[in-house]
Amino acid sequence: MHEISIFEVCEAFNLQNVLEEIDITKRKIRYPKINRIALQLTGFFEYFDAQRMQIIGKVEYTYLERMTPEARENILKELFGYDIPCVIFCRGLIPFPELKTIAKECGIPLLLSNDATTDFTSEISRWLKVKLAPRVQLHGVLVDVYGEGVLITGESGIGKSEMALELIKRGHRLVADDAVEIRKVSTQTLVGSCPENIRFYIEVRGIGIINVRRMFGVQAIKETQNIDLVLKLETWDRTKEYDRLGLDADYIDILGNSVVLQTIPIRPGRNLAMIGEAAAVNHRQKKMGFNAAEELLASTKQTARKNHIF
Repeated sequence: MHEISIFEVCEAFNLQNVLEEIDITKRKIRYPKINRIALQLTGFFEYFDAQRMQIIGKVEYTYLERMTPEARENILKELFGYDIPCVIFCRGLIPFPELKTIAKECGIPLLLSNDATTDFTSEISRWLKVKLAPRVQLHGVLVDVYGEGVLITGESGIGKSEMALELIKRGHRLVADDAVEIRKVSTQTLVGSCPENIRFYIEVRGIGIINVRRMFGVQAIKETQNIDLVLKLETWDRTKEYDRLGLDADYIDILGNSVVLQTIPIRPGRNLAMIGEAAAVNHRQKKMGFNAAEELLASTKQTARKNHIF
């Protein structure tokens, strides 16, 4: 399970640590969801997920403000009795003195944000989903081709990097070579990136290591990209039947998400970069509702009917 520290959250969202004596580098967050404290302030703690970051906005703050000091202290002691990661006050609201005391005793950080509660919760939810998303590292090359994330896979030495290099020369962008780190940010979306130590580098057998950013400029690289299509390169097998129409799609499972898979047979003379471009554009057309194979099939049937073939 992946985790991030409260300190990383503060750095990303410019949050102020109210209790500086608490070491926020050691407090970890492991769950991408947040909780806006509401029913808990009335004493209802059933189904309370204490593992989430807790948010207090204007509504919750006003509710606490109208409570008697004794009632407020009792409910806060019960709340902080759970091992919550932290409490974030939005809109620059200042925590109550008794809340600071209780949080300090329990070792729970109090953080301040000047952002509106709704805006802050939306942004931090999106950020946490990416940072704490389930992930896997696959061997392959990820390229942005006309806005489509194309993951090129295949056995070592099949020509993945050479295909990517030619695509880069044609104006497309490299995301990762050799090792692609894939994160599942939702049930529909996979985001690919490159490990920091090999980012922007590509290996071409016979030449060696190439720094794509220095050789082709910053327009030739991209840090992250959604994965839309997987192209599997394999040596041409005369005994194997390859798809020649594209009516039925194959899929590959990555972290529980299904991604369209197309197998590209490799043989001398095939322009892999051009095939990659065509695959990306064709995939985009299909997403927009146009399928060339279905159009051809419908046209063929219509012609056959006119000629009374069937």
